[in-house]
Amino acid sequence: MATTPHRRPYRRSAQRASTLLEQQIRRVGESRGFAVSRLLTHWPEIAGPDIAAIARPVNVRYGRGSMGATLTVLTTGAQAPMLEMQKDKLRERVNACYGYNAISRIRITQTAPTGFSDGAVEFTPAPKQAPRQPTPQAVTAARASTSDVTDPGLRAALERLGSHVLDTTPTPKGPK
Repeated sequence: MATTPHRRPYRRSAQRASTLLEQQIRRVGESRGFAVSRLLTHWPEIAGPDIAAIARPVNVRYGRGSMGATLTVLTTGAQAPMLEMQKDKLRERVNACYGYNAISRIRITQTAPTGFSDGAVEFTPAPKQAPRQPTPQAVTAARASTSDVTDPGLRAALERLGSHVLDTTPTPKGPK
């Protein structure tokens, strides 16, 4: 009499994608020196949007004397001087992720350790800002100065242009 192998019942509940990939991310991260995989998966939150747009973590190397680790960060040549000036801020943010002073140095590299094909840093464009509306005083002044224009399309275009030119409120600065 043949026996059938014992089958596991299928799981009927849904799982989050993060729980399905957690073990693979942890294994790959630990092979590159990342003891905390959160540094890889939440890089924009940890480094901040300005630094995350120009750099990616490559690996973490621990020294022989265990006096702190070195975090290697990948960036492009044009962004390297800007990132160099922000190394202390980045080190503080990464150490806050670890919960202690795990990173003592940050090394900036402009190529990937395995070759140039892996060295492309992905850039995310700045978020689009909604167009700024002119003040009511500027709209009124522009309407008064274009009142003698007879063509309605031209008058509307000149009013829009004039209201933006006559608006004296300062332009808000976007993220750098």
